[in-house]
Amino acid sequence: MTMWPTVMQKLMHLPRDSRDTLFLLVVIALVEMPLMPHVPVWCSLMVAAIMLWRAVLVWNAKPLPARAWLLWVLVLTVSATWFTHRTLLGRDAGVTLIAILLALKTLEQGSKRDAYVVFFLSFFCMLSNFFFSQSLLTALLMLLALLGLTTILVNANLPVGKPPLLVSAKIASRLMLMGAPIMLLLFMLFPRLAPLWGLPSDAASGRTGLSAQMRVGTIAKLAQDDSIALRIKFADKPPTGSEIYLRGPVLSQFDGREWLPNIALSNISLPADQSEQANLQVMGDPIRYEVTLEPQNNPWVFVLDATSKAPQLPNYGLSLNADMQWTANRSITELVRYQAQSHLQFTHGPAQWDGTLDKYLALPADSNPRTKQMATAMMQNAILANANVSTSTAPLTSSVTPTLTASLVNAAMQQLRTGGYAYTLEPGLFGTHTADEFWFDQKAGFCEHIASSFVILMRTMNVPARLVTGYQGGETNPIDGTWVVRQSDAHAWVEVWQVDATSQTGTWLRVDPTSAVSPQRIDLQQRLAPAANVFGGTVNEALQNVWGTLGFNPLKQLRTGWEALNHAWNQKVLNYTQTKQFELLKNLGFQHPSWEDLGYLISALLLAMAIIGSAWVQWDKRQHDPWLRLLDKVQQRLKELGLSTMPHTTPRTLATQVHTHFGASANDLVDYLLQLERFRYAKPSHSTNQSLNHLRLAFRNIKWPAKLG
Repeated sequence: MTMWPTVMQKLMHLPRDSRDTLFLLVVIALVEMPLMPHVPVWCSLMVAAIMLWRAVLVWNAKPLPARAWLLWVLVLTVSATWFTHRTLLGRDAGVTLIAILLALKTLEQGSKRDAYVVFFLSFFCMLSNFFFSQSLLTALLMLLALLGLTTILVNANLPVGKPPLLVSAKIASRLMLMGAPIMLLLFMLFPRLAPLWGLPSDAASGRTGLSAQMRVGTIAKLAQDDSIALRIKFADKPPTGSEIYLRGPVLSQFDGREWLPNIALSNISLPADQSEQANLQVMGDPIRYEVTLEPQNNPWVFVLDATSKAPQLPNYGLSLNADMQWTANRSITELVRYQAQSHLQFTHGPAQWDGTLDKYLALPADSNPRTKQMATAMMQNAILANANVSTSTAPLTSSVTPTLTASLVNAAMQQLRTGGYAYTLEPGLFGTHTADEFWFDQKAGFCEHIASSFVILMRTMNVPARLVTGYQGGETNPIDGTWVVRQSDAHAWVEVWQVDATSQTGTWLRVDPTSAVSPQRIDLQQRLAPAANVFGGTVNEALQNVWGTLGFNPLKQLRTGWEALNHAWNQKVLNYTQTKQFELLKNLGFQHPSWEDLGYLISALLLAMAIIGSAWVQWDKRQHDPWLRLLDKVQQRLKELGLSTMPHTTPRTLATQVHTHFGASANDLVDYLLQLERFRYAKPSHSTNQSLNHLRLAFRNIKWPAKLG
């Protein structure tokens, strides 16, 4: 308790330059802080150490280190950057270097030039934050940093005996407000160009989310990633949460531990407007919606199962592969928005048995022997229950009839319902035979374990099956009505190929084995939470009791409000595309908008704003400083009397010149000039307006001397 007043007391007694330097260090820390998760750990530690070193030197009034020390640190930094990134060029290496160079530059602030280098390095570093995130939070932090840097820049240009930083902050605020119209103009009309670099891939190992492959049983504990994956705005009545399956990568190749896409099939691109080539047949009325997809560094375009027409995604080429997955022609590294329409009732896949289905029966040899034994028992029971089915173990077309396939799927689902299986975020590590361990040993797993074990069981019983990954469920934001899908909604389900008993045509049928283990995960959209420690569990339980008593959860409402605000930021700001620019030009009367029209319009508006700004400055100079106007009137009158003076001459100097040239005949004028000086620089003791009125009246009553010679 006694330490804080001591610190504040010493801070107030520091020299003004020292306090300004500490303020600069705080602003630089604000600029660099968002970069720390995106640079190597050694870089973060080095930046923190250098900044702390500089603060200690300022606090204790110690001299800056010798340049030799800085040279050694610079060599170490460049070497470490090279060994980390194997280059000194590019975004990642460049940001690493600029972060440390900015910190190092604070250790050699010996001149005004060094200070300016620090300022402009800070501005560049501030812009670098947007290479990694363009979120509303990042924008607000950088706006605060911009105010701090502008304040310091203003303060550096004030004369000796500077006023308080608050005065500089007010000037900086006014400058930013004056620049806001130009900023808005440039935002609206500056040509929308692609980013210089794409966003980095997100190595989300050990967290919920999607990946291009699925390695089963190698993660003992999963952490829920509640970051938003996408948002959906339904134009029609939205489906229920249990009906929302957003299709992603389809995995069909299994090596015993890892599921991968079938490269031969997934690379077969079907024409986007000819989805019937994938044997997709849709039924019922479509559901129309708009998706706002967060950057993912993958080409996947998520739609509700199933979409027969290509989603409308500007500036991207879309294709539909043989696995019924929509993909873009390049990775999506920016926030995108697209319209689509889907049918919840559909069939797709080979109508009759063909050679492609063999790929969905393949399993590694000698894997999961106990699962194979269970599969044999299930098949025998199903055959006995369907006496009209042949007991032959011939190929699928003759041994697994539509009725038998349905019986096998039901038997596997019943095993999950009644076998004591659990849905958990802490499944533990699995060994070599992952399906055996799930079915017989651990009996607990995340959706990937459940779905993988189910596919292995189906294939063992000669039923073609594959894994489908994507997102399932979500929640409605009550503020803006959007359907929010998070990374924690990532899901894996199963598709089995089955012949319809009535039409005798085959189709891929969705089966979600997780619904048998945890129905509330699918039907009620309930997500698991990681197990908390004793303290965390006690706090969470107490908070839940408080929220229950109050009838609302303020933390959840704050998050919901923030997400709605962030969604508006994404839609109105980040999603302001070239198409919207041209739509704006059309509204302004341009028949066929082009880049040239944008250039002409922005040039004309900038020129008009420059002219208006110049005129305003001149008007402000004349209208908003009556003291200068009075002094200017005196100088103009003296010029008429034969005494020319410089515009910057002070009233006291002017009084001396008047007395020298005109003598005693100008005493009245000399007194008036001294009154002007007192009004400007003396401490006010009465009303400013009354003093100005007095000066205006006194100017009219001055006894002017005779004209010189």
